Formats: sequence, structure tokens, C-alpha cells
Amino acid sequence: MKIANLLGPRNLVIEDWPLDTSKLGPNDLWGETEISGFKIGTDRGNYEGAEDVPGAPTYPRWVGDSNLAVIKGVGSAVTRFKVGDRVVSRQPHQSEWVTDQHGAIVKVPEGVDSEDAIWAHLYTLSGLCYRKANFVPGEYVAVVGLGVLGLGAIGLGPGMGARTIGIGNSPLRNEMAMKMGAHATFLYDDPDLQAKLDEYTNGNGIDLVILTANPWPAYRTSVEIVRDNGRVAIVSLLGRGEEPADFNPLAMKYFYHKSISLIAVNGTAPYQYPQSNADRLSWNKQCEFVLQLMADGSLKPSQIITHRLHYSRMKEAYEMAYNREKTMLGVTFQWTD
Repeated sequence: MKIANLLGPRNLVIEDWPLDTSKLGPNDLWGETEISGFKIGTDRGNYEGAEDVPGAPTYPRWVGDSNLAVIKGVGSAVTRFKVGDRVVSRQPHQSEWVTDQHGAIVKVPEGVDSEDAIWAHLYTLSGLCYRKANFVPGEYVAVVGLGVLGLGAIGLGPGMGARTIGIGNSPLRNEMAMKMGAHATFLYDDPDLQAKLDEYTNGNGIDLVILTANPWPAYRTSVEIVRDNGRVAIVSLLGRGEEPADFNPLAMKYFYHKSISLIAVNGTAPYQYPQSNADRLSWNKQCEFVLQLMADGSLKPSQIITHRLHYSRMKEAYEMAYNREKTMLGVTFQWTD
């Protein structure tokens, strides 16, 4: 098989690795990749040599975790999948793989375009931002950082009952947010941002900010615009690959005086009405929910794809991300010739 391997900062190579598919274990799945998705923020941080993400391997290491494949073989105990199924998993950028059927892997429903489905796991994380922050329908939600993850939060918002507002750093990102269903967008450096948010929310203010951007100025914008006693759900890796903050992130004017809650979006969200024999809000079940929204036509992330590249051009995409190319949003790598 071919796999993208990061040997060190900015040293990405496509290598040939052996993969034995002749003797699958009872719970094994064998898949051949059609496309994989590029998580620009996280993958760029790995590429440029920012500090390791907790739990991630050090160099050399695989990259990517959005993979759409077709099942080519199944083990004797596999019941969830069959040969020919399209699946989305969190496998790396690689041409084929073998994994356990009980992992983070979900069948793609008929009628869902592969270029939409590839983002299902990432948008599951977008949805966790709402659940972890105890979102209530009818609240005003501002999304700060309009990359693929932030646009996922925008796209999910209307269906969850949110009034969503995109806060971006370029007109292009704001335009994409409107396509994904934002009710309004503003630039983060607008000198009248707070006044415009107050007017848009009829004086109610921003109840919840979903922060998907790493730079400290994005954090400062988030804690400035959220209302008193509001919440900031942080799904970004704050400060990763950035210069140290030039202000106190927990200054009283941002945190104590406003009595806000800062919420790390990781792990799982509590659920008041659990099932006795299943985890109703498991990752895979929420991923299935996202895919159903795509099947219904209410969520179409393929419209934000800006670059479709053959996997052999992967380093080109990483270099563009390294150079902060603002025209990059959704990027997919094609693995079939």
C-alpha cells in the first residue's frame, strides 16, 4: 500500500508499506481508499513541527484521519459491513488499510456523495461543540474560525435550532459560511463588531462561541464577544504553532468579571437519557446522524471544496497550508487513478 509518512517538519513522503490482506482476522475489515480529506489546521501543525497533539505519535508519523473507502474484504465475525460498502473512517492518508470493525468507522448511506461523506467524522466533532456546551435551541451561536471544522459547526447549526453567526478573517471564508447556512457573518477585525452583534441579536448577545482557530487573537475575539455568563467551546489547539500570547488569557475583564465558561471540546458529552444497552451519543452514532443530514440534502460540505488533488501532489497541499493560503478550504486527495 501507499501511505503518507511525515519523517520530520516539512518532510512528507509517500512510501510503499506492506499490507497483508490474505488472512483477515475475525473482526477485520479491508478497505481501499477512494478519497481522503485534509484537516488544514491540525495537519498543518503536524507538518510544520508544532508541539505534538496529546496521544499522537511523534516523528515519523502518519497524517490525516478522514478517509473514505470501499470494503474489499471482511473477517468471519464481521456483521456491520459487507464487501462493496462505502465507509468513512479515521484512517490516515493511505491507499488501503485493515482495521477492526468496532473502530471509528461508519457505512455511507446510498445517495450520499463521497465528497460530502468524507467530512462526516470531522463534522461529528463540530456537533460535539454544541453538545459539550449544553446548547439550547434558540441561542445565538458565533463560530470564530471558518475553516472546514468551523464551517461544519455553521452547517449543523440551523438544523439544531441555532442562530449562527460566522466570524472570519477574510471575505472568502465569510462567503463560504453563508453558503453553509450562516444567518450572518462579520470580519473579526471589524471595529464595530460588538455593536453589530448587539444589533443582530436584538441586544441579547452571543450565548455560545465555538472557537475553531488556534491563534490567540481568535481567542481574544471569542471572550470579548460572548455575553456575560456565556460559554466559549474551544475545539482548537490554542497557541499551537503561534507566538506566545501578548495578553493574559484569563484576565479578569475577559473571564472573572464576565463569569463566562471555557469548555474544552474533547472526549464525550453527558446525556440525561441513556439507553440501557447502548451509548446513544457514541461517536459512530453521531457520525451516522451527520451522514443522514447529508442524505436529506440539508448538509452539503462538498460545496466548500476548493482543491481536488491526486495523492501524489499531497506535499503541494501541505506547503500551501504552511504558507497560510487563504483560498484553501476543503481539500481532498484522490487515491483512484
